[in-house]
Amino acid sequence: MRKFFSLAIIAAAILFAVNPAMAAEGAEAVAKTPWGSVAAGISLAFAAAFGAIGQGKAIVAACEGIARNPGATGNIRTTLLIGLAFIESLVLYVLVIAFAIK
Repeated sequence: MRKFFSLAIIAAAILFAVNPAMAAEGAEAVAKTPWGSVAAGISLAFAAAFGAIGQGKAIVAACEGIARNPGATGNIRTTLLIGLAFIESLVLYVLVIAFAIK
């Protein structure tokens, strides 16, 4: 848990350092600086990494739930697929925003 918080602090520091580039006027000014690409790459990397971690934890929990109660397989599977879709949609939103910044 400590590693997660230290990574979150580092990510926040990087994003705050990139913030002045985002305050420039218009998207054209951001596109002229390399910071837009850096922010897009970092945000996409974090979204993909933590999205994958979240999906892995969801799958593990679903497998454990099915192993404990095989009768609830259908309900668990449906809930799992909906949850995985939500997690993946967050990563795709970051991808769209990264392309908009870049």
